[in-house]
Amino acid sequence: MALRAAACTGIGRQRHSCLLSVPRYLQLQAHLHHSAAPPQRLTSFPIHQSGFKFGIRAISEAAANPITPKKENERESTPENWKIKMLYDGDCPLCMREVNMLRERNKSYGTIKFVDISSEDYSPEDNLGLDYKTVMGNIHAILSDGTVVTDVEAFRKLYEQVGLGWVYAITKYEPIGTIAGAVYSVWAKYRLQITGRPPLEEVLELRKKSKGEVCNDRTDCKLPK
Repeated sequence: MALRAAACTGIGRQRHSCLLSVPRYLQLQAHLHHSAAPPQRLTSFPIHQSGFKFGIRAISEAAANPITPKKENERESTPENWKIKMLYDGDCPLCMREVNMLRERNKSYGTIKFVDISSEDYSPEDNLGLDYKTVMGNIHAILSDGTVVTDVEAFRKLYEQVGLGWVYAITKYEPIGTIAGAVYSVWAKYRLQITGRPPLEEVLELRKKSKGEVCNDRTDCKLPK
């Protein structure tokens, strides 16, 4: 009964229109379960408040179609008509906050292709020859026509593709563009130390050693440049 009261709270004059009651809903489930007729899926309830209606529908669908966790080796789907490719460092925690935000926005646009340069599968040959060391130095993005953009311009292009162009629009004008570029250069130079990681030279050496261990039994393996 407490759930019923909560569901009808705030309806005001239309309180009588709230037809959902938890005991009645449970009785209906029991009836369908024991009935000889094939069970029917409940898709919605006659509730005027759309929030409750969609909430109950979501619960029903979640029960019928439970979410299965993604496999570790499952690769991210790539949009077919991407406009820009973002090369990002998946080992950078602060960077990943921005990447995840863009990835979430990209679900509605499908214009960005995300490429993790820290992955063992990263291939410079597939990204205009941009090797791991080069891309680790500063942000790189590749337009669908093959143009490479870096630094603040790369962010501006990426944000434009997910409807957030206004965030970096001011950097098109001077002296704002020069100031923004200088600030980013400082961040790019010290971002490894800021995020608690060793200098780039040590990262490269560790990557070579790790890659070497994987390649001990392979003759076709190439170490990162």
